[in-house]
Amino acid sequence: MKQSHRWLLVLLFMAGCMAAGLLVARPHDPLALLPALAVLAACFSHKMPGGLRAFLVGLILLAAVPLAGLRNTFLFELGIQVGMAATLALGLNIVVGMAGLLDLGYAGFFAIGAYTWAIFGSPQAAAFLPAGNFPLPGWPYFYLFLGLAMLLAAGVGVLIGLPALRLRGDYLAVVTLGLGQVVRLLANNLDHPINITNGPQGITPIGRPPVDWLLRILAGLGSPVSPATGYALFFYLLVLLVAAGIVVVSRRLDRSRFGRAWVAIREDETAAQCSGVSLLKVKVLAFATGAAFSGVMGAIFAAKQLFVSPESFTFLQSITVLVMVLLGGMGSIRGVILGAAAVTVLNIEVLKNLSDFLNHLRQAGYVLQLGGWTYDFSRLPSQLEPAKYERMVFGVIIVFMMIFRPGGLIPERRHRLELEEHP
Repeated sequence: MKQSHRWLLVLLFMAGCMAAGLLVARPHDPLALLPALAVLAACFSHKMPGGLRAFLVGLILLAAVPLAGLRNTFLFELGIQVGMAATLALGLNIVVGMAGLLDLGYAGFFAIGAYTWAIFGSPQAAAFLPAGNFPLPGWPYFYLFLGLAMLLAAGVGVLIGLPALRLRGDYLAVVTLGLGQVVRLLANNLDHPINITNGPQGITPIGRPPVDWLLRILAGLGSPVSPATGYALFFYLLVLLVAAGIVVVSRRLDRSRFGRAWVAIREDETAAQCSGVSLLKVKVLAFATGAAFSGVMGAIFAAKQLFVSPESFTFLQSITVLVMVLLGGMGSIRGVILGAAAVTVLNIEVLKNLSDFLNHLRQAGYVLQLGGWTYDFSRLPSQLEPAKYERMVFGVIIVFMMIFRPGGLIPERRHRLELEEHP
């Protein structure tokens, strides 16, 4: 290793320790979060020893965020949203990034996982299964339904994939878009003649697993918290655990013969088929794997939100996940995680805070003076709220990425080599 690289790693190590300390010391200061996010971004975007990356990521995600989150639960919420987004993006990355299959109905599998637990973890199931004892208790059924949601979403992915994946390109995109909308419309209309999903009114309240054990552990450590904070920490750790498991599975798949087959059909289906790759089998496996990742996170989403409705699984959600994959780098696991974090923070923090800042300037009547030019912010149009223009922001991001960095923030190694050969 070069001497300059050693110094960079030492500086990154020191920066990570200081960022974690700053986050713990000032959990209510939004600016204290930025150094931690910068260190995490550096860990995912730069090559470094695996031990150092694991230490820095663990220091921030498993030590600094929990300690700071006990005093500011917004950090748990942000971590949960980023973890969910990263898991969904990793699933879609297998379909779009590795196998090259454009799926515009990905939110449908998320809905299947969410409704799987929402129906049986709430009194809703008693509407069509009067003989059962509903809602099912969170322990142990919630954990069993995580696996069931994964299997059910994967099964629906196979059923949908068998006829749809015989198509290519734009035709496949249109069909998956329609199938994703079919799932949402079924959830919206399966309230008659048998009330399964409660239609557009949604399902609530949805059961959660008990966290008394976690509250006792925290109390024993001298940090007693309310049940709401305990649930925030529980879902943060659960999402982190599931996301870590899916990262491991994705890496193993990427290096397996199935991963090589996905890349082969992405690059050239005809050549892959001539080489002995079973196109339908490999495509269906990619579709089912991505759907399974989405389904398990859907069940966690339902338990966390305590409410699901068809409006939670719109076409915009599928597009948002697709933007994460394109922004991070199709086929790149580290890139997809970074893209998911960037889009989530952009939605939750940047656009919202920018809207609040502009509203404050408008209400305060602030006057900006630059030389001989002045502007009165009280005349700023009330419609100018960046938080409402996320679709436009996503469109601008995609356009700029395709122009200036078509491989994404962290291009896949194969894509990077292609871009270097054909700049």
